Amino acid sequence: MSKQTYRVCLCFSRRFKLAVAEAPEEIKALFNQYSENGIMTDNHLHRFLIEVQKQEKATLEEAQVIVESLKHLALFHRKGLNLEAFFKYLFGDNNPPLDLKLGAHHDMTAPLSHYFIHTGHNSYLTGNQLSSDCSDVPIINALKKGVRVIELDIWPNSDKDDVEVLHGRYTVVVLMLESLIWVLNDVTLTTPVQLIKCLRSIKEHAFTASEFPVVITLEDHLTPDLQSKVSQMVTQTFGDTLFFPGSECLKEFPSPESLKKRIIISTKPPKEYLEAKEIKDKESDSQKGNAAPDEEAWGKEIHNLKGHIPVDDKNELDEGDNDAEEDPDEGDQKLPHDTAPEYKRLIAIPAGKPKGGLEECLKVDPDNVRRLSLSEQQLEDAAETHGKEIVRFTQRNILRVYPKGIRVNSSNYNPLIGWMHGAQMVAFNMQGYGRSLWMMQGMFRANGGCGFVKKPDFLLKSGPHGEVFDPKAKLPVQKTLKVKVYMGEGWYYDFHHTHFDAYSPPDFYVRVGIAGVPADTGMKKTKTLEDNWIPVWDEEFEFPLTVPELALLRIEVHEYDMSEKDDFGGQTCLPVRELREGIRAVPLHDRKGNKYNSVKLLVRVEFV
Repeated sequence: MSKQTYRVCLCFSRRFKLAVAEAPEEIKALFNQYSENGIMTDNHLHRFLIEVQKQEKATLEEAQVIVESLKHLALFHRKGLNLEAFFKYLFGDNNPPLDLKLGAHHDMTAPLSHYFIHTGHNSYLTGNQLSSDCSDVPIINALKKGVRVIELDIWPNSDKDDVEVLHGRYTVVVLMLESLIWVLNDVTLTTPVQLIKCLRSIKEHAFTASEFPVVITLEDHLTPDLQSKVSQMVTQTFGDTLFFPGSECLKEFPSPESLKKRIIISTKPPKEYLEAKEIKDKESDSQKGNAAPDEEAWGKEIHNLKGHIPVDDKNELDEGDNDAEEDPDEGDQKLPHDTAPEYKRLIAIPAGKPKGGLEECLKVDPDNVRRLSLSEQQLEDAAETHGKEIVRFTQRNILRVYPKGIRVNSSNYNPLIGWMHGAQMVAFNMQGYGRSLWMMQGMFRANGGCGFVKKPDFLLKSGPHGEVFDPKAKLPVQKTLKVKVYMGEGWYYDFHHTHFDAYSPPDFYVRVGIAGVPADTGMKKTKTLEDNWIPVWDEEFEFPLTVPELALLRIEVHEYDMSEKDDFGGQTCLPVRELREGIRAVPLHDRKGNKYNSVKLLVRVEFV
């Protein structure tokens, strides 16, 4: 099919030529440089892999495998690759931006506190935080995507003889119409699911995507007799896969390697609930204003790490900063605290806040390790005055950050505020979608998608005088990332021909940028190409990076719409420290993070 027709009205139609994907001029020049008489042999391709793709360890055998893989094409030449076959290789599925063959390649023998861990929040909710159903299905979906920390809120059922998982039964603040705030007390609008069903689903799917441990964090609202029942459920369900820490306190967390295919329970020892002292959230209303036209389509970009990532395309509410969700380390103060001993024995990662203020919370005990939970706003406030103390705390202990309670529609926040302070468990609502969740997905594409990413050395080590990384320090540029966007294709196959525009082919543009520490964060934009299913932008961008170890490459494609909001055309987010240099085919994903069948960009990545 060489032309496409769009009907404008009953008596008039428009016809457009359908472009065919062709190699950009720079690709043609490279082919000429690494070929002879129009043919790229195994040796030519081997040299190309080393010199252009920066695959220093590439072997001649690898080049031969690539050539063999293209033999099924009608355009294949028996002596090697012609230009079309070479272009097919570059723009094919076997040339991704991350080396998928590496699998989990980080050192996995360090303590758990040395890793960022893919963490879910209220993992059982199917939708919003206030009235959606509770189910084991979101838990299964999260585990299949490599999430390693599952959170369960456990409550007595109505007859007080069994345990359910649900969200609620405490004060919830609901933002209505951006100005009216309703306070609902003792709310239970979510439909519960039985705890045993969730536990069985975790057992079945825990190691589908990764063999590294799964942590179950329990927010406990139970009486001692039901705690005993939970202990029985957990031990019978998980059996030998359940990790018990022993009778003594842990002086250091075990490693992910030593905990392969193990289930770990983390909660606050119930008898210590009464010793907890609440750290109050001091949160201010989020600033609201009219966005510029470009911002309305894309959502405001992050210029600093105060507050959440603003919303895009009205898919997330622009919430205020009130936080009515209780601290999971505070527990239910109304419950009796005579702990069932068999329940306490389950707790491998103890959680809780010491009596006292922030200084006490962040004190490091050389003989004991623990988990501390802070809301996103508590962390932001603490980071203003105690940034280095937080980094020092997370070198040995685990810090969990969770969304503020006002995020009733299950939106998320900027995860970098946690990561740049060493927080291991940056807990997200995995059932939602939006830019912040794309960043979370991008971070955990690293290390083979196993759910554990080794923290950079600067977050783990102290200087000769005990000094640690200062998240507020102004740092020099370590390297510059150059990204050249050549072209894109695949929308014609994955979308209906009138999906973007009823009267013409789409008008695509690309946004490319960095999510990272404030100095590195920013987005840039290509020109808009009109009426083209296979746009060729051929534009290059540079991004100076002061902390490349925490940087994520963000790519988004939208279709320009003159009269309405621009349409979404795909996105991806990739860990900069694992990007492969050279010319790569970058697959794009939908809003929920699912990869499209055909949509991808041809991109060149260089570090200088």
